[in-house]
Amino acid sequence: MPLVKPEWWEKHQALAVIVWSLLFIIPSIVLNGAGETTETVLECIVNDYLTFIVLLFGLFCVSGNITLEGNLAGSPAVNALFLAFGTLLSSCIGTTGASMLLVRPMIKMNSWRKNKAQIMIFFIFMISNMGGCLTPIGDPPLLMGFMRGVPFFWSLHLFPILIFNMILLLIIFYLIDKKQYRKDIANGLRPDISKPGVDIKVEGLHNIVFLVAIVVAVILSGTLPSLPMFQDAAGNVLGITIYKSVKLTFPAMIEIAIILLAALLSFKTTNEKIRTQNHFTWGAIQEVAILFIGIFITMQPALALLKTMGPNLGITEPYQMFWATGFLSSFLDNTPTYLVFLTTAGTLGFTSGIVTTVGTISVKILTAISCGAVFMGANTYIGNAPNFMVKSISDENGIRMPSFFGYMGWSLCILVPVFFIDMLVFFL
Repeated sequence: MPLVKPEWWEKHQALAVIVWSLLFIIPSIVLNGAGETTETVLECIVNDYLTFIVLLFGLFCVSGNITLEGNLAGSPAVNALFLAFGTLLSSCIGTTGASMLLVRPMIKMNSWRKNKAQIMIFFIFMISNMGGCLTPIGDPPLLMGFMRGVPFFWSLHLFPILIFNMILLLIIFYLIDKKQYRKDIANGLRPDISKPGVDIKVEGLHNIVFLVAIVVAVILSGTLPSLPMFQDAAGNVLGITIYKSVKLTFPAMIEIAIILLAALLSFKTTNEKIRTQNHFTWGAIQEVAILFIGIFITMQPALALLKTMGPNLGITEPYQMFWATGFLSSFLDNTPTYLVFLTTAGTLGFTSGIVTTVGTISVKILTAISCGAVFMGANTYIGNAPNFMVKSISDENGIRMPSFFGYMGWSLCILVPVFFIDMLVFFL
C-alpha cells in the first residue's frame, strides 16, 4: 500500500494496517476461536515484532547521531568503494545498523547529482542485505541459527560467496553509475568541492559505544536463554506471562532495556546540530513501525501453512533450499522462513554436518538456506526492514526511488541472474 498508493498511505497509515490485520483476525476468530487467535497475534507481537522494532528504533536513533563530513564526491569509483566498505561493515554491526549509519553520508556525497536512484538501489542490495551474511549479528535469521546450535563463526564460511557476489554487483553498479554520472556531467552538474576525496571528518563518533552496546544486547538475546539462571526446572525460559503461553522473556526484556538506554544516552550526549546536518526526522521509523506490525500479523497464515507443509514439500537439495528459502524471504519475514527450512533440513536424516538443536544439517544445505534468507531479502522493499527504511530516507531527501514493482524490476534484472549464477557455482 505505501508503495502502490503513497499519497493515500501517508494520510491513512494506521487505518490501512488495522483493515489488513482484521482481514486475518476476523476469519481466524471464526475458524479457530477468539482465544487461539488472540494468542497467535500476541505471540507475534510480543516475541517477534517488539524486539524487532526496538532494535530498529535503537539503531535508527544512534546512527542518526553520527555524521560523516568532508569532501567526498559521489563518483562511480567512490560510490563503489563506499558500497564495498558498507557491505563488509554490515556483518559487524548488522544490516540495519550499517544501513542507518551510512545511508545519509551516501545521500550527502551524491547530493549534487540528479541521476542517483541506482545508487540507493544497490545500497539496498548490498549493505541492507547481502553484507549481513558473515555473522549472527549481521542478520536476524543467522542469529536464530546461532540460538539453535549453529556455531557463531560458522557463517564466515559464506565469505567466498559474498565476495563473489560483491564483485559481480560492483561491476554492474559501476557500469550503470558511470553512464548516469556522465549524464550529470553533460548537464553541467559538478560537485561543490575543491579537493574531492580528502578531509573526511566523523562527528558524533562517541556513539560507536552505543552501537556496540546494541550489538552486545543482540548477542545476549541469543545466549542468555540457554543459561540455567534464565530457565525453570523444565528448561523453559523465564519471563512474564502475557496471555496463556505468550511470555515476554527476561532475556528479551534485558535486550530491550539495553537498546532503549543506548538510544536515550545517544540523544542526551550528542549535539543537536549533528541531527540537523543529517536531516534527521522520525518519519522513516514511524512508517516502518506501522507497516511492519501489519506485515507481522498478516503473514501468520502463510507461516503456519509453511510450518505444516514444509517437511512434505520434497525440498531436499541445496539448490531447492536456496530458491525456496529465498523466494519466501522476499515476501515474508526472512527470520521465520529461515527457521522453517532449518527445521525441515534437520529432519532429512543427515549423519554428518552441523549439529543443531533441530538435527544434523549438511554444510551445503545450511549454506543454501543461509544465503537464500539473507541474500534474497533484497528482492523486494519488504524483504528486509532496512530496505524500506533506506527507501523512506531517500524519498525524504528528494531521491526519486522506484515503486514497489519498479524496484522488483531492478531485482529481477540484476539480482536474479546473480542468484542463478550462485546456484550453478555453489549449490549444484
